[in-house]
Amino acid sequence: MKSVKDKLVLITGGAGGIGRLMAFEFARRGAKVAVWDLNPTALAALEDEARREGFNIRGMVCDVSDREAVYRQAGALGAEMGPLDILVNNAGVVSGKTLLETPDEKIIKTMNVNVLPLFWTVKAFLPSMIERNSGHLVTISSAAGIIGVRGLADYCASKFAAFGFNESVRMELNRLKSRVKTTVICPYFADTGMFLGVKSPFPLLPILKSSYVAQKIVSGVLKNRKCIILPFFVRTVAILRLLPVSVLDFLSDILGVSAAMDHFTGRKEQG
Repeated sequence: MKSVKDKLVLITGGAGGIGRLMAFEFARRGAKVAVWDLNPTALAALEDEARREGFNIRGMVCDVSDREAVYRQAGALGAEMGPLDILVNNAGVVSGKTLLETPDEKIIKTMNVNVLPLFWTVKAFLPSMIERNSGHLVTISSAAGIIGVRGLADYCASKFAAFGFNESVRMELNRLKSRVKTTVICPYFADTGMFLGVKSPFPLLPILKSSYVAQKIVSGVLKNRKCIILPFFVRTVAILRLLPVSVLDFLSDILGVSAAMDHFTGRKEQG
């Protein structure tokens, strides 16, 4: 496992949920951590807790859907804390409604938060990583980025995009023979406020503990793993895709994947 002591880690959307847990996981290992988020109150609380525990976590307000804000804060981060070593693209939103029930504005927001910031953040930080021949890009996709789920059309589309984005950038780095690493994360539903109300009746597809997901992500990054899929059973999707589509749909119903969002409530602000 590589060391992140004194390395600079940036986590987008990291003032709460799994992003916040990852911030502390990296900080416990000696990393300098910067967190971008829209919520200044949550960022202040994060910094206060980090100080009490003796960790170096810096909160910065940034709307990652705003391209110019991303580039501006990337410059400010570099001036204040130095070159970035690990970028964790974690910011995300979910609508949680069927396609025809989802307002256009929600669909646009999902793409603006879950997809486009991947381009802006990587364009902001990757050139320096390539120049230094060192760095790590971490993309938070989802199990919903490798199999469609009813009630998550916009979210699935955004996470399929995130998976493809990571794969394409990895291939570009391979061609350059760069030592910059990439990791894509595909977890099943976790017990965050983002997915309140989601049910999973199949024992091999449990609702994951946020702390477990955060630990697995950080551990996988330190091991330079290219792809982390949680839980292991989700890997069977690759095999299921060899079957006729009707069989895949039938098994999705049997395993409870299709019905997982039927009782979704989510955070109040997501509507």
